[in-house]
Amino acid sequence: MKVLLQRVSRASVRVDGATVSSIARGLVVFLGIEEGDDVDDAVWNAEKTAQLRIFPDADGRMNLGVVDIRGDVLVVSQFTLAASTRRGRRPSFASAAEPELAERLYERFVAALRDRGLIVATGTFRAMMEVELVNDGPVTVLLDPREATPR
Repeated sequence: MKVLLQRVSRASVRVDGATVSSIARGLVVFLGIEEGDDVDDAVWNAEKTAQLRIFPDADGRMNLGVVDIRGDVLVVSQFTLAASTRRGRRPSFASAAEPELAERLYERFVAALRDRGLIVATGTFRAMMEVELVNDGPVTVLLDPREATPR
């Protein structure tokens, strides 16, 4: 599972020209589900996302998580995060999970964030989306999958 976080002052998603969701201050999460990922990965990554201290405290130091600031979260499924660019010039998406598994784990990730009391907006799974965001900082973090709980 690949989780790319961007701290934002606002963000929105449009599908076919219509806004389907938007958030104020918080995080945009681009979520790439890969073969071999499971529910434990979704829950672990959601917990890490909720608690990661990338928001400034009163002294301007990154000491607060999105839960602490009562920020919003916009989760966008992005299978292209599973791209391998090791060979040639065309990315391979062979490691991306099948859509049924990916959607189930995407929904579990969203539910785990909501279980933490966060307001969570979503993109539209398997749709062509236009994501507009204002990166605050800029701050962008890729969660390291090697940190995940050992099996």
